Amino acid sequence: MSTTQSDRLRALLEPLVSAEGLDLEDIEVSRAGRRRQLRVVVDSDEGVELDACAELSRSISEKLDETDAMGEGEYVLEVSSPGADRPLSEHRHYVRATGRLAKLTLNDGDELVARILTVDDEGLDLEVPGVKGRKPTARRVAFADIARARVEIEFNRKDKKEEEA
Repeated sequence: MSTTQSDRLRALLEPLVSAEGLDLEDIEVSRAGRRRQLRVVVDSDEGVELDACAELSRSISEKLDETDAMGEGEYVLEVSSPGADRPLSEHRHYVRATGRLAKLTLNDGDELVARILTVDDEGLDLEVPGVKGRKPTARRVAFADIARARVEIEFNRKDKKEEEA
């Protein structure tokens, strides 16, 4: 997708997404056979409900029908939340991942798997799990030291809501 089209779509769709109390994370236009596919990824601090995606999809579809932002050809519109394994690249992504296990690749090449405890403007306070029965240790990592980060999917961890019940 050209930068001009991406910028135009972002400017057109950002107000609609913000009006729903969501953040516009990504816009992607790709080919799907003869048609194009417009994928709009949204998120919020509380997550995104399926009904919110459906409602936003209708609003976006109406707005795109009013304009020529997608041109004359057919396209498929997909509005979704980010996948569980999406990269953590913005400050708000780290805040939303508080309490979750994350894999960080540091600028020096070291890799670290740790639970995000707190997030501030400079970096993260982490809990590094203990190995072979050892206790977890605390570690501080500055954002400037992080090359890449991604949430690790945990299948056996209880959800906060389950723990409170």
